[in-house]
Amino acid sequence: MKDNLKFSAQKRKSIIEKMSKGPLDLLVIGGGITGAGIALDAALRGLKVGLVEKSDFASGTSSRSTKLVHGGLRYLEHLEFGLVHEVGREREIVHQNAPHIVIPEKMILPIVKNGSLGSFTTSIGLMLYDYLAGVKKSEHKRMLTREETVQKEPLIDSEMLESGALYYEYKTDDSRLTIEALKKAVEYGALCVNYVKAEEFTYADGKITGALVKDMLSGETYSINAPETVNAAGIWVDELRLMDKSKKGKTLHHTKGIHIVVPKSKFNLNHAIYFDVGDNRMVFAIPRFNVVYIGTTDTNYQENLDKPTVTYEDADYLVKAINRIAPTANLNVDDIESVWSGVRPLIHEDGKDPSELSRKDEIFYSESGLLSIAGGKLTGYRIMAKKVVDIVVERITEKTERTFKKCQTKKIKLSGGEFNFSPEVHYLIEYADAKYDEIKSTGISVEDYKKLFYRYGNNIDALNEKAFDYYREHRDSKKSWLQAEVWYAVNCEMSLTISDYFVRRTGKIHFFVNEIPSELNEVADYMGEMLQWSAQEKENQLSMFKKELFEATKSFKLK
Repeated sequence: MKDNLKFSAQKRKSIIEKMSKGPLDLLVIGGGITGAGIALDAALRGLKVGLVEKSDFASGTSSRSTKLVHGGLRYLEHLEFGLVHEVGREREIVHQNAPHIVIPEKMILPIVKNGSLGSFTTSIGLMLYDYLAGVKKSEHKRMLTREETVQKEPLIDSEMLESGALYYEYKTDDSRLTIEALKKAVEYGALCVNYVKAEEFTYADGKITGALVKDMLSGETYSINAPETVNAAGIWVDELRLMDKSKKGKTLHHTKGIHIVVPKSKFNLNHAIYFDVGDNRMVFAIPRFNVVYIGTTDTNYQENLDKPTVTYEDADYLVKAINRIAPTANLNVDDIESVWSGVRPLIHEDGKDPSELSRKDEIFYSESGLLSIAGGKLTGYRIMAKKVVDIVVERITEKTERTFKKCQTKKIKLSGGEFNFSPEVHYLIEYADAKYDEIKSTGISVEDYKKLFYRYGNNIDALNEKAFDYYREHRDSKKSWLQAEVWYAVNCEMSLTISDYFVRRTGKIHFFVNEIPSELNEVADYMGEMLQWSAQEKENQLSMFKKELFEATKSFKLK
């Protein structure tokens, strides 16, 4: 079994202390996908890196996206050809490096009467997209007749349909992608901790030298020194720029996107679809396991960044969008099982609507030396990280004449993705089948096992081993696998709360919400024992998660 225990919740305090003792080359503030990518790139090049995240890893935008590694199709509309080229090619790299969680998904693009897309322009656009994005031949677009579109997706209203197109996107689990990148960074020596907040920056002669940070669990404060500090705080980037007194020029423009989840029994979609809503916006509907999730909205947002909410109007907008393209679904808001809401850190441009704002990333330079990066897309996280680390390396080299390796992340497999074969889906299926044969005597079903495999990739060996141990102890299959997964979350992925487990390590709050009631108390018991919670702390943890569960499953139904 691989040594993932250096990223254990049990070692978190010692990691903070080690970070504070230094010396570090780089302090990264922010544990979303951008910060994770920076930590990984820097560690691979030989820098001593520390990363702090004020909440849980990926708890901001990096767990609240549409969960697609886009090729950048929508950027063609705004003639951002360079962005399509870059993001499209990055999509394939991310797939190669994390094939267990970045998986090809066929998309149907219905072309409807009086819509914003026409057959000819769509065909030309997708052809250009295939070329610019470097799409492999097996995934090139295919135009569909009206009849072919209806045959592939019978739920689409044939009366409003003119034709269709088939192309590929890549589905993912955004929070798990972030965790896998962090685990790989830790493997190469990065020191990464969650629930540690940068309270204030430290300076010498007007130049930033690190930060005073607070452990949000113990209340202890630490001084972390590093000649280079990067602000990768996502939607909170401007808050840290204010703290540095360097918020000048361009600023962030926050927009909110929400997603709703409905059971497949109510909306039995065969393929993912990307369709015209009728107000110059496009919406995705994507089957996943036994549910379909639908999104996203795009509205200006100026409220609480820590807890973006879903209104009845938000949810109703998406329900109506589905009923327009697929009237027989006859969805209503009460059919929704769960929701999530995220805030996008876009770069403000005067006079532009939210959906018109560029998704390009931007680096902000401060006179103090603070580097801040914002904007961008999940797909381009590796390139964003490279830009930042290139600057950091150049600065350190100028001061010290040290030399560092070049960027290596293009070919580095993320944790869980280290397979010694081509990442084609049929090879992954064969591998998962072989692993299942090793463990099926514990009584787990093949369906449940494959959910775990596509969550953990080749780290499944660690779960297999623990599940076997637990099963030998009490011969209870369900209990054994739940214990094994909680053990892995705490000891190999620094899970510290019940929410960490159900929201960002497993995604159960979104895609398996009906499993939570039967598992909640057991998970609390297992985590409490591993993390030595008092009875009061366990009750507090349960109470906090129940509030989050309510927000995800109930509150949007209230007008």
